[in-house]
Amino acid sequence: MILYTALTSSAQTAYAQLFDAAQAAELSRTVADLPGTFTRKTVKGKDYWYYQFLDVSGSKRQVYVGPESDRVHALINVRAQTGMREALTPLAQSAEALGNAPILARHFKVAQRLSDYGFFRAGGVLVGTHAFLSFGNMLGMHWSDGQRTQDVDFAHAGRSMSIALPVDADIDVHAAIESLQMGLLPIRHSDGAVGASYIDPREPDFQIDFLTPVYRGGHEPYLHPKLGIRLQPLKFMEYLLEDLQQAVLFCKSGACIVNVPHPARYALHKLIVAGERPVSRIAKSNKDILQAATALSVLKELAPGQVEDAWKDMLGRGPGWVSRVLRGRAALQRVAPELEPLKWLKAAGE
Repeated sequence: MILYTALTSSAQTAYAQLFDAAQAAELSRTVADLPGTFTRKTVKGKDYWYYQFLDVSGSKRQVYVGPESDRVHALINVRAQTGMREALTPLAQSAEALGNAPILARHFKVAQRLSDYGFFRAGGVLVGTHAFLSFGNMLGMHWSDGQRTQDVDFAHAGRSMSIALPVDADIDVHAAIESLQMGLLPIRHSDGAVGASYIDPREPDFQIDFLTPVYRGGHEPYLHPKLGIRLQPLKFMEYLLEDLQQAVLFCKSGACIVNVPHPARYALHKLIVAGERPVSRIAKSNKDILQAATALSVLKELAPGQVEDAWKDMLGRGPGWVSRVLRGRAALQRVAPELEPLKWLKAAGE
């Protein structure tokens, strides 16, 4: 089973150029004209950079720049440049022409609008299949299975402050979605409360979901006071929202920077999620397993140590986590026995 092929060096270079330009454009749009300083913060052992400034009211604000990386340091050294966002369209078109995977235009429109409103700077994360698609470009691979989906999934740490990026932001995600004028409507419950999903009544398959970790047993949608949106608690989500990365999403019309999970955590999380799905969702479970197999097969070659770290973290979360991920590992080996991408990872007693 061939799950991926390597992108050409030209394609990988095109993605890197697009990433750098999109990150510079984001920084330029946000802080180019604001007097302030860059500051580094450490969250759960990971370093993140912010730009700190005073707004017109005199209140201290912080804008999320990105995780510790050479690219962020380069941006800090040169500061922001103007006119960067206009240059993204030809770079995005070039990246696609050379083999990098774009996302559907209407899905990109949603992600870009949320970016414009500050959702990702406020700790928002792109999850689900769109994050998986971004991993291919990030890792220099073309996934053999296109893995297209009509769902667009986002997440936020919500009440789980231990994994939330330290930000100071008030945004209105609901207003951002309404401003798209795409006919997206919030799903309402029988009690009249607005849920954590949006659908297009004309195309019910097109759905936007906002997720968050379960906090102290609460499974009802949680209205986040800083985001203006309800978040649906989901088990095991907290594991996915640690050690976040940045990626560039694009289509022919442009590009934007988003937060995504670490690919290793995403893959291992998929093994747990697959085992939790009911039999009626077996096709969805198979897709979960296939994504896990694909990502882990690549990461085994490119970054095995990072997979081992993510594996150890999962095993340390308790017997419930261990039993589920081992069931997922067994399912993975049934789906793709020739790959055995987890054979080198063991649990206690094996």
